[in-house]
Amino acid sequence: MATVNENFLRLQAGYLFPEIGKRKRAFAQAHPEAKIISMGIGDVTQPIAPAVIEAMHRAVDEMGKKETFHGYDDEGIGYVFLREAISKNDYKSRGVNIETDEIFISDGAKSDTANIQELFGPDNTIAVADPVYPVYVDTNVMAGRTGPIAGQGTYLKIVYMPATSENNFVPEPPNEKADMIYLCFPNNPTGAVATKEQLKKWVDYARENRSVLLFDAAYEAYISEREIPHSIYEIAGAKDVAIEFRSFSKTAGFTGVRCAFTVVPKELRAYTRAGQSVALNPLWNRRTCTKFNGVSYITQAGAAATYTSEGSKQVREVIDLYMNNAKVIREKLGSLGYKVYGGVNAPYIWLKTPEGLGSWEFFDLLLTKANVVTTPGVGFGPAGEGYVRLTAFGELENVKEALDRIARI
Repeated sequence: MATVNENFLRLQAGYLFPEIGKRKRAFAQAHPEAKIISMGIGDVTQPIAPAVIEAMHRAVDEMGKKETFHGYDDEGIGYVFLREAISKNDYKSRGVNIETDEIFISDGAKSDTANIQELFGPDNTIAVADPVYPVYVDTNVMAGRTGPIAGQGTYLKIVYMPATSENNFVPEPPNEKADMIYLCFPNNPTGAVATKEQLKKWVDYARENRSVLLFDAAYEAYISEREIPHSIYEIAGAKDVAIEFRSFSKTAGFTGVRCAFTVVPKELRAYTRAGQSVALNPLWNRRTCTKFNGVSYITQAGAAATYTSEGSKQVREVIDLYMNNAKVIREKLGSLGYKVYGGVNAPYIWLKTPEGLGSWEFFDLLLTKANVVTTPGVGFGPAGEGYVRLTAFGELENVKEALDRIARI
């Protein structure tokens, strides 16, 4: 008899974004005349930069010639040319020494933040901010690392760290011990960022408790304030306790292409039940080479082009376009009397719902009355109740029209 992994049965009704899509489709079918504007799911709308497309075209031509054809890369963790560009431009330029064999190319930060938990024992206690990107929680539920549903969308055996307006949506380290701690800055969904002083608290906590920080920096390219760190490794001692995730999806428009990378420093250790220290870098290398045959050469060639002078300029122009949208959204909603957070160092705006309306109620109101799709904050955790998330990934004309519609309800 084949038995099922019963941990999957603990998952709550459905993943947040398919539920949003379901409600959007139902409304569109019932009201075919409605022009729906999506400000919900964080998918980019601008085309990939010309320098990147040119690099990918050249790579396609190379694949069509015997003398320049590329099959599996020799190391299985990404072509050296891309890992060298990442090391130089994302880390050494900021005074951080990350070597190429500490960088692992993948098909997405979502995949990596999910798969990384395979390196850790089932008895580890995880800690997450609340609200939180759902993948961190759901994949640990699937792995059996959590207890059953405890009510209000939470699970037993998870340490929830409230991220609220009172703490500027940056949680403090918990009083209890946590082994695996998921942090996301700039934050999805709140748009909050953490200072060096705040991140140092987390590094100190992890060093004291032999914990590992799982640091999702997928939106670091959107940081506009100079004093805000782009990497956890800008904090002294972080290489001993942190894994960092990055993505080309929101930075360079690769949502439909798929490319990202994870940094696992060689200094980083976890421990056996007997207390023996084990390096995680070779374990992640083994896991990657065993389960993954790598991102395509064509895709990696395109990703490397984002680091050229022309490519980086073009990518920056698109990011600036999205951040101008964020500024317009933030200022317009603020002028209408809404409480608005985020949108300064991230492409997300965290909007407080009107008094008496829950997240899904306000979502339905905006969909039916303004034909605007948002993301209910409660879908990110119980502390997200009373908020909705809006994204800046859109055309400015549509953004302005959506805001005008919201102003009329």
